[in-house]
Amino acid sequence: MIVAITGASAGVGRAVAREFAARKWDVAVIARNAARLEATVAELRQYGVRATAVVADVADFAAVNAAAQEIDETFGTIDVWINNAMATIFAPVTKITPEEFKRSTEVTYLGQVYGTMAALPLMRLRNRGTVVNIGSALAYRAIPLQSAYCGAKYAVRGFTDALRSELIHDRSAIGLVMVHLPAVNTPQFDWALNKTGRRAQPVPPIFQPEVAARAIFFAATHPERREIWVGASTVRAIIANKLAPGLLDRYLAHAGYRGQLTDEAQPQDAPANLFATVDADVAAHGRFDQAATNRSGEMAISAHRTLATILMTGLVAFGLATWCARRRF
Repeated sequence: MIVAITGASAGVGRAVAREFAARKWDVAVIARNAARLEATVAELRQYGVRATAVVADVADFAAVNAAAQEIDETFGTIDVWINNAMATIFAPVTKITPEEFKRSTEVTYLGQVYGTMAALPLMRLRNRGTVVNIGSALAYRAIPLQSAYCGAKYAVRGFTDALRSELIHDRSAIGLVMVHLPAVNTPQFDWALNKTGRRAQPVPPIFQPEVAARAIFFAATHPERREIWVGASTVRAIIANKLAPGLLDRYLAHAGYRGQLTDEAQPQDAPANLFATVDADVAAHGRFDQAATNRSGEMAISAHRTLATILMTGLVAFGLATWCARRRF
């Protein structure tokens, strides 16, 4: 089995590559930074699988399409394509230039569109395969200071839903799943473009990238699932926004700033990876290991939803029977 992963040289993408390799999948990794890609490939080969790297910017369709063709010709059939690459900006809208907004959108939104457009023709030839698009709780509930990223994730959700209907119309056997992630401990908070003057942080609760990787592997191997929501915080954000969006607007006007920024000043020479890759020796984790958890009870329930439904039904029935007994019905 062969998986191709964009944005795989660091963060969630790096953890996803490890997860698939650990389960004996051959892995193709795609990103801009050649040195980190080679380090990723060396790491993956330790699992005894084939691994290859292709340097490409996901905002360039020609480059992404060429990467897909190269992987298909070198490795064979791509069974799963994962659109993971992203680029965010920490700044209010008034401080973002049109060029910066455009670039973030091209990477985070069009990168997933282009990856899907590159993978689909190869999968259609065999009428099989799965595309996994990576969303976020912020694809349902936007927050201040990350307007470009939130807008792009909303767009990915719309694109994915439209494409899913088209695949159903065509009676295609190709799977399409979207995974919505919570706050994850990755290096992005140290190299994303930041104009706030303070160091950025993920909004707690924070999850380790391995939690996201396990959820993405589950999605890739269960293409009958429409969406996967990872973490109780993601579930709460999505449901709360459906019930009281206006209240959340006002809450996030204050908490949305505090939750994303630390009290530390942003270094004057802090790197920014929006337009050019950052040469940093990093892997999957960011600097928040002490605050991050490696477990998601909600994801465990989602993965075993039939058993969870049976247990929940049993608990409700037991509770009802106990209440009736006490009432002597």
